[in-house]
Amino acid sequence: MKAVLMEGFGSVDVLKVGEAQKPSPKENEVLVRVHAASINRPDLVQREGKYPPPA
Repeated sequence: MKAVLMEGFGSVDVLKVGEAQKPSPKENEVLVRVHAASINRPDLVQREGKYPPPA
């Protein structure tokens, strides 16, 4: 599936459009198709390396 991948911390140059592996839902899970998603302020701060990545 097409995805925007963050290859490190820094400017927008670290963001690359590429292919990511399609997740396989486990038992009692569903896979939801997303047509669009937003980029929010915390996403930009994380990209700059000023906000720790999710655990």
